[in-house]
Amino acid sequence: MTGFPILTLLLAVPLLAALGCLLAGAQTARRLALAATLIDFALGVVLWSRYDIGGAQWQFTENVALFAGFSYKLGIDGIALLLIMLSVFLMPICIGASWRSIDKRVGEYMAAFLLMETLMIGVFAAQDLFLFYIMFEAGLIPMYLIIGVWGGADRIYASYKFFLYTLLGSVLMLIAMMWMVNDAGTTDIPTLMAYDFPVGAQKWLWLAFFASFAVKMPMWPVHTWLPDAHVQAPTAGSVILAGVLLKMGGYGFIRFSLPMFPEASAQFAPLIFALSMIAVIATSLIALVQHDMKKLIAYSSVAHMAIVTIGLFAFNVQGLEGSMIVMLSHGLVSGALFLAVGVIYDRLHTREINRYGGLAISMPRYALFFMLFTMASVGLPGTSGFVGEVLALTGVYQVSSWVAAVCGMGVILGAAYMLYLYRRVVFGIQANPDAAAMTDLDLREWLMMVPLAGAVLWMGIYPESFLRPMRQDIAALDARLSRARPTGDATLTPGKPQSAVRAVTETGHEQPASAPMRAH
Repeated sequence: MTGFPILTLLLAVPLLAALGCLLAGAQTARRLALAATLIDFALGVVLWSRYDIGGAQWQFTENVALFAGFSYKLGIDGIALLLIMLSVFLMPICIGASWRSIDKRVGEYMAAFLLMETLMIGVFAAQDLFLFYIMFEAGLIPMYLIIGVWGGADRIYASYKFFLYTLLGSVLMLIAMMWMVNDAGTTDIPTLMAYDFPVGAQKWLWLAFFASFAVKMPMWPVHTWLPDAHVQAPTAGSVILAGVLLKMGGYGFIRFSLPMFPEASAQFAPLIFALSMIAVIATSLIALVQHDMKKLIAYSSVAHMAIVTIGLFAFNVQGLEGSMIVMLSHGLVSGALFLAVGVIYDRLHTREINRYGGLAISMPRYALFFMLFTMASVGLPGTSGFVGEVLALTGVYQVSSWVAAVCGMGVILGAAYMLYLYRRVVFGIQANPDAAAMTDLDLREWLMMVPLAGAVLWMGIYPESFLRPMRQDIAALDARLSRARPTGDATLTPGKPQSAVRAVTETGHEQPASAPMRAH
């Protein structure tokens, strides 16, 4: 693959297909969108198969200077590879989920999804700071249109709320980027990841990036746009919003906040832990009292993403790997759950839990898939949810046992609200004749459910295939964080990174922390 611009091809295929969809009729637009997403998935498989595990950190690089201070530079490491694979895997499923439910302005709808695919891949592949920012922010536009044009009754309110929340934080991030380029003299992301910014400036830079990434995750208390967006979005919009767009916040922490501002990350780790613990408990309790299936799953997403942030700021390999697996698993499982809701919504046109019941009688195959995805969300061993949560909680426990205990309570509450949802929808008496008359999965729905179920079981049974590509990159990030790593409950306080309190190595011997690369 040396010299072959496969990343550019990944970006170009859906972008060109989006232009074609704008000019085509409804049925042609559907077929063109499906073909483009399947081609991108095939290219993603080639990318994964040719990725050299143990080779250079940045592979498939492309660099074209455009004008002073800005270049079209692409490249991936193992972390970006897995998130790109998640994106190209979910997109054909989203097109399939929209095949019948979207019957107005079909060409524009398919074009919006294809444009979003280009921008999502661009976020994970960009190696220029401002190219990343353009891709990161432009992704708001197609999602805003998908919610605002093809959403539910309150779609305008939800789309404006989504847009304003996510845009506001990003303005601060842009200002911070300009300062960073002025200080470091480069827009190259790999170079900036190894650059030592002044410790005094790091906290302000960290807060500016945090304002954007916290909304994108979303973290408590800036999560309130998410339930509204999910409820109003069409099924495929919810799938891609939960599956990929939320992961951009976690990716931002991994790519920017942690490696570029390690000392500030250590100082703000207690803040992250506090907000995440509140999110785990509060949103789980809110999910328990929901009557709308989409809202329940939306609040569960906030709780699961809180596990991601806690694992990331545990400052150890297990926490970082666990957070990545939780993100990948949540992308599959939450997408599958929203898809499962969409299947019965297309038949009965309601998301009220009380309108269903006894679907195991009339829809046994649907009940089986729904059960698998519910168990994966709960964290049943053998599913993808178990692996990530165990790794993340193991990493957190090494830093703070009481934070790990609170997260454990969140897992218990997660089991409560997911089993509550499944019992009310699938078991019980078929009190509603309309629900009892619903037909089981058709071929199109089978083709959407089976790949998701296979991926969930694959990740749960053999997680090493997902851990191996990113292990070298996680180790490099862990080495970068080593000088600022908190050492436990007694030192998990602001202003006490490893450089001030002496670190304990894996062998148990104390060593003085390494000095920063550059003095300020």
